[in-house]
Amino acid sequence: MADDSSRSASIGLLIGCIIFGLGSLIVAHVDIGGWAMSFWRLAISGVVFTILAKIMGQRLPYSKRAIVYGLLSGAFLGLDLALWHESIYAVGPGISTLLNSLQIFFLAAIGFLYFNERQSILQLLSLCLAMLGVAMIGSPEFAQNTAATWGFVTGIISGGMLAASMTFIRKTHDTEPTPIFVLMQLVSLGGVIAMIVPMFIFDMGNILPNTWSEIGWILIYGTVMQCLAWGLIAYSIPKLSLALTGLLLLTEPIAALVIDYTWLDKSINTLQWSGALLTMFAIYLGSLKPKPRALRRYRFFARFYSRKYK
Repeated sequence: MADDSSRSASIGLLIGCIIFGLGSLIVAHVDIGGWAMSFWRLAISGVVFTILAKIMGQRLPYSKRAIVYGLLSGAFLGLDLALWHESIYAVGPGISTLLNSLQIFFLAAIGFLYFNERQSILQLLSLCLAMLGVAMIGSPEFAQNTAATWGFVTGIISGGMLAASMTFIRKTHDTEPTPIFVLMQLVSLGGVIAMIVPMFIFDMGNILPNTWSEIGWILIYGTVMQCLAWGLIAYSIPKLSLALTGLLLLTEPIAALVIDYTWLDKSINTLQWSGALLTMFAIYLGSLKPKPRALRRYRFFARFYSRKYK
């Protein structure tokens, strides 16, 4: 039964990540500004999560601080999505999604600075490998794409915003355990509020969809990518080991890269493919949680005291 549960969770996480990767294809094809696209995605998902919370009888947390943390998580998620969209427009879905996946290193930095989490040598090595991989991806891109600088800057910062969003989700739960649908309702509301002003500043004249087809794609983006894919990932992660989770999460940038290369005819040379593989390997290493120091010390000295019994 445990094997069946792990297998179904692995399949669910894999499908969720692939769906997330496909979301970048919608962003690349719908003629709406990146900030407006973030607004609509969170607004639609907010309606869905509000309905689900009502059906399930879930209520807002009593703590005002927990509510504020949930809203702040949404504000940072809105910034993450908007900057990720801008990166997609500049360098394509594949590279932008890979850059956004660097959020694992921002999370490690936040854990070190604010939660006193120690970093292992393996995690520091993974950061160096990731920097090398990004340099390998970027060198040809900067030579042939005038928007590369903007795409790399927004892509990397979007990863930082995603890490901040996850941090405030953690602080929400630390303040008061919050049901998932209510939490996502708060996150969606916070993101919508945060997107209103920058949307009218940066995307004026490019906020509303122009055709019924674009309306349909936006609805799919808000429901399938934000609700279904997130639900599959949130359901699957607690049922899997950290190592397997980190490995399967890499299917999102892989799917985006393949889509970018095959469907959108993005020019990706051998050096960039090598850099992408190196970066994904570094992200996987960075996602591995080191064993507690006491446990590692015990296992080291236990080898000297092992005995054989007949």
